Amino acid sequence: MKPLMEVRQGTKTIIQPDGLLKHIIQDVSFRLYPNEIVGIAGHSGAGKSTLARTMIRLTDLTEGTLWFREQNITQLRGKALRPFYEHVQMVFQTPQESFDPHHTLGYSMAERLQNQGMEEKERKQRVAQMLEQCGLDRTIAVRYPHEVSGGQCQRAAIARALMGSPDLLLCDEITSALDTITQQQIITLLRQCNMQRGMACVFICHNLALAQQFCQRLLIMHEGRIVEDGKTADVLRHPKSDYTKELIEAVL
Repeated sequence: MKPLMEVRQGTKTIIQPDGLLKHIIQDVSFRLYPNEIVGIAGHSGAGKSTLARTMIRLTDLTEGTLWFREQNITQLRGKALRPFYEHVQMVFQTPQESFDPHHTLGYSMAERLQNQGMEEKERKQRVAQMLEQCGLDRTIAVRYPHEVSGGQCQRAAIARALMGSPDLLLCDEITSALDTITQQQIITLLRQCNMQRGMACVFICHNLALAQQFCQRLLIMHEGRIVEDGKTADVLRHPKSDYTKELIEAVL
């Protein structure tokens, strides 16, 4: 099977205030396949979120390449990236910040459809359908981000990301600020999207219990590098790196 996305020797380097260079991610390589659910775990500062942001092209790699469906997209800019964004979406840890506070949730969800020229009536129908698929009442569409709970806003963010039926959804710590029940609801929703839509998912988290429950494959990051990559059960039962062993002992 051909990979959906591939990172080849990806490195992201920044210049610190003291003028020294720091590798946020370093020599990272892995493949993601269609319909696959991959977890990326590690302590804060391990490079998980930076890796996700390079995968969605919100920040550029300093070295290495990024491939999507066997096309090198590392240097693509502007209009050349539009086809890529039709297939890949990202949901962030704090959904309220990802929505425009001056617009309703429904408006933000339908913005892409409006840009595509879809009529208002059809846009509203699509938004209502997607909200219901994500376990929300369609009346949520007329509310503003600050008028709903964190769990509701996170579901709305996922609904917005799914509006274009992406092939890949990147989730960056999307359950960390939610209570246990809401976490389970979000995991159930993502699993349904994976099964019904054939959508691949990258699930970035520090909660290994959730990763164990949801992810087919698990990558462990430490100091910007991938130190473990394998089937989730194998990684958690038979960790190879000392860091992974310490991480498991600390949280499981």
